[in-house]
Amino acid sequence: MRRDPKTVLWLLALSIVVTFTVGGATVLSGHLDPVPDRPAPPDAAPPGIPTVPGTPTPPPQPQDTAAPTSPATPPPAKKPLLLANGRQQPLKVTVPRSAKGRYAVAPGEAGPPRGRKGKVIRYMVEVERGLPFEVKEFAAEVHRILNDPRGWGYRFKRVARGPVTIRVSLTSPETADRRCLPMRTNGILSCWNGGRAVINAARWNGGAAGYGRDVASYREYVISHEVGHGLGHGHVPCPGHGRRAPVMLQQTKSLYGCRPNPWPSPRR
Repeated sequence: MRRDPKTVLWLLALSIVVTFTVGGATVLSGHLDPVPDRPAPPDAAPPGIPTVPGTPTPPPQPQDTAAPTSPATPPPAKKPLLLANGRQQPLKVTVPRSAKGRYAVAPGEAGPPRGRKGKVIRYMVEVERGLPFEVKEFAAEVHRILNDPRGWGYRFKRVARGPVTIRVSLTSPETADRRCLPMRTNGILSCWNGGRAVINAARWNGGAAGYGRDVASYREYVISHEVGHGLGHGHVPCPGHGRRAPVMLQQTKSLYGCRPNPWPSPRR
C-alpha cells in the first residue's frame, strides 16, 4: 500500500514529540530515563489513593479534675420559741452586775394612740450604757405597755428632750442599788425614786417567781407598778386568797396568796 508522503512525515513527527509516563520514568521520543526508587514517606497513601492534606491530630490533653466541693455550711439552727401562758417569751441574755452608769436616751418621739381621751403625760425612756438591750426595742415595749387599754387610763407621749413627768430607766443591778437609795434593793428589786422608774435589768431579763416562765407578763407588771408610783399610787395588800393581785401589790417579792396580774385595769 502506498502512503502519501505527507502522511508519512506527520507520523514520524508525532512519534518524536509524544511523551508519556511509565512507572515513574519519563519517556521522550522513545528514550527511557530511569528514575531511582525512593521510599515512600511513612504517612503516604497507598498507590492509587489520593492524599488529602489534613490537620494533625493533637496529643491528648489531661482533663481537668474538678476539686471536690465541700458540703454547704448548714444555716445556724433557729432558737426555739419560748412559750408560757400561750405567749411568746423574750430570749434570755446575760446581764452584767454593773454597767457604765450613764444612760442612753431613746431618740425621737412616740405619740399616744389616736381616738382616746385623757391627760397626756410626757415621759422619757433610758437604757444604761453597757447593758445587752437595744434602746429602741426597750422604748417600744414601754410605750406599748403604758398605752395599753388595761393601763392607767392616761395618754403617754414619749419624748427625747424637754420637761417630762416620768423617766423609765433600764438599769444594771449595781446602779439600781445606788439610784434607789435610801431604799434597799439588794441588786434584785426595782424602784421609783427622784422622778425615775428604775427598772432592774436582771428582773427585766428573768422575771419573778410569782410569774414563773411568763417573763413577758412580768415586764408589763414592773413597768405598770413603778410608773404607778410616779402617778401617785402606793403599795396595797392582797385582797384575799385566790383573788387577782392589784398592780400596786409588791408582786416581785410575793403574791401573798393572790393570782398574778400585770395591769391597773384588767379585763374581767
